[in-house]
Amino acid sequence: MSPLEDALLLFAIVRRHLQVLRLGLDAAYPEEDWGFTAQQAVEKLLKAWIVLRNGQPPRVHDLTTLKDLSGLEVNHLLLALQVYAVEARYEEGPFPLPADRSEILVAIEMLLAHCERRAQS
Repeated sequence: MSPLEDALLLFAIVRRHLQVLRLGLDAAYPEEDWGFTAQQAVEKLLKAWIVLRNGQPPRVHDLTTLKDLSGLEVNHLLLALQVYAVEARYEEGPFPLPADRSEILVAIEMLLAHCERRAQS
């Protein structure tokens, strides 16, 4: 697949993650699980951007590393989701979200829209 095709596949997966996040806006949905899905969406967007720049994304989950490699400007709330990549999945909490779920969701949607616009230009 071409870099664009790879990125478009990752964008499709991010849209699926966004659907899960929308369904999990209820406060009864565990923060750790919601945060993990949000972290995964951001990670995939950053990796897609690295691919679009003809790079090979590393097999890491660190959002700051991926942000630096991608060159994208990323909302600080999204970088704060890093704790959900590993710690919140394997350690006792609590792991409060860095902001309201809907605010994080909007930030991810904005990053996806930005990436999709730039990928098509």
